[in-house]
Amino acid sequence: MEITLVTSAFCGACSRTRAVIADAARFLPDATVTEIDVAADPDAAEALDIRFTPTVIVHDAAGVQTFRAEGVPTVPQMLAAAATALSA
Repeated sequence: MEITLVTSAFCGACSRTRAVIADAARFLPDATVTEIDVAADPDAAEALDIRFTPTVIVHDAAGVQTFRAEGVPTVPQMLAAAATALSA
């Protein structure tokens, strides 16, 4: 499972989202967390159709997107998304 966090330097909510993902990742030792800064990698952001930061995307082991949230998700939302990705 991969968790992708898309951020930007001017995004105040991005630091809160990092904290939520870090809390959730404590329960997901096999999850890979990747952060993409839209200014540093605009092509990746465009490929992911990012319109808002923060955006969190969860992919299952096959690379299929199983969850997407714009804004700050909660830890329970992240754990539910992980459960969906792991059961796929």
